Amino acid sequence: MAGVTSTWTEPSNTATALLLLGRGSDPASERGVDCPGDLPAPSDPGLVARATAAKAALGDRVFVLGHHYQRDEVIQFADVTGDSFKLAQQAAARPDAEFIVFCGVHFMAESADILTTPSQQVILPDLAAGCSMADMAVLGQVETAWERFTDLGIAGDVVPVTYMNSSADIKGFVGRNKGVVCTSSNAKRALTWSFEQGSKVFFLPDQHLGRNTAVLEMGFDLDDCVLYDPHKPGGGLTDDELRDARMILWRGHCSVHGRFTLDSVREVRERVPGVNVLVHPECRHDVVRAADQVGSTEYIIKALEAAPAGSAWAVGTELNLVRRLALAHPDKQVMFLDRTVCYCSTMNRIDLPHLVWALEELVAGRVPNVITVDEDTAHHARAALDQMLALP
Repeated sequence: MAGVTSTWTEPSNTATALLLLGRGSDPASERGVDCPGDLPAPSDPGLVARATAAKAALGDRVFVLGHHYQRDEVIQFADVTGDSFKLAQQAAARPDAEFIVFCGVHFMAESADILTTPSQQVILPDLAAGCSMADMAVLGQVETAWERFTDLGIAGDVVPVTYMNSSADIKGFVGRNKGVVCTSSNAKRALTWSFEQGSKVFFLPDQHLGRNTAVLEMGFDLDDCVLYDPHKPGGGLTDDELRDARMILWRGHCSVHGRFTLDSVREVRERVPGVNVLVHPECRHDVVRAADQVGSTEYIIKALEAAPAGSAWAVGTELNLVRRLALAHPDKQVMFLDRTVCYCSTMNRIDLPHLVWALEELVAGRVPNVITVDEDTAHHARAALDQMLALP
């Protein structure tokens, strides 16, 4: 809007900001951080021109996907932006694209590989771009939990539901056990369907989305939900607790959305009278209860688009998206719910140097960092994804 200056205020920096932005190394990372090639320096003034030239040289052979949480330097080269499932669908809708460059995280690239054709190759510019939430549900641990349900005689009553933010292994487990994948926008529909199939739901891997959906959208009590901790014997639950539970929640969470606290909500309400608090359902239960509106990434974007000029919004989701929304709506006061920097540390590992490197490798005839899901896992994961698409 001409003549309108954005009210955006950058949150305070933190000691780990550079690491969160993907600078530096993290040798303890499960997938490592080394790039098998010559990574351009972040200070290279020609990065934008190099990315533009490489993308132009590849033409229709490449299709670049950018998740909403990516930084602007990467988003500018995306052919489509969106949340994880929308991007996977967009990849599947481009069967003529030889290469899908997924600027997101590992589980998203896996989903794209599951939904695209065998002739297409999905590329993740940095293999260290994982997801801490997805990594909190390991297949062996989940299978151990299911064995316990079987020993208790309740497995036949349990329907497994996994959030889109999970590995292909977990989606495959859910598909093999006649469950369904859900997103943050259709979780209620997925749970409604699941309770028509059985009397219990085993919800993976985000406890907060499962609890918030069951309690706030479906009228469950908190006592209907139990938390299965894979690091405790028997999940830390008694036999009776498992038998009585309606929602068995996996002990997982989003490291970004878990930062927002009830104090954050109280502080912003005191500081900005009349502010609207808008948060993602991956936030803690008390934060979601205290918010004015709750919804998926796409919901948050649409809510701000529809908001009246002059309104004030404190948004509880990843910082790159909140900043982008604030700059896109200078007629509204859009602020970050937390007072300090809160990036998705693994998502932000895909920076412009990694994108340039990946694109230039493709131009040179080398295909880097291909994400491939084995045929059996992909088959069962596809069944769980198809069940989601078939939800009424």
